[in-house]
Amino acid sequence: MSRRSKPERRIPAADPIYNNIDVSKFINRIMRRGKKSLAEKIFYGTLQQIQERTNENALEIFQKALTNATPLLEVKARRIGGSTYQVPIEVKADRGFALASSWIITAAKARSGKSFKDKLTLELIDASNGIGAACKKREDTHKMAEANKAFAHYRY
Repeated sequence: MSRRSKPERRIPAADPIYNNIDVSKFINRIMRRGKKSLAEKIFYGTLQQIQERTNENALEIFQKALTNATPLLEVKARRIGGSTYQVPIEVKADRGFALASSWIITAAKARSGKSFKDKLTLELIDASNGIGAACKKREDTHKMAEANKAFAHYRY
């Protein structure tokens, strides 16, 4: 194990339009090959479409979608005495945000539709309502953790 101290966590600057760090992190997750302006265009276009379709505040729907897709528990493989156990552990806030945002983006990519902007719009609306593939992934993760609750004493 490394003896060096852990590096400080870098927090990205808040985005220029909504002045929100979560929006900035989500844009960075959408970004591929360093094309941040394209990722911003996709995300802001998505929020604009959400505003038009639901007539509600798009940023609140985005936050609600992230909250609904964020897991509270997950399982981690732990090797003990030659056998591997799936040990349920609680998810920290940063990890929960990372999982939720990646699940939403992956689910949006898997949808059938015209553009990624349209797919992401539908996935965020569905996630804010508690349905959709990202929320299903969260439920599956919770079920797995619940099923392996007997191994919770192996937690570390």
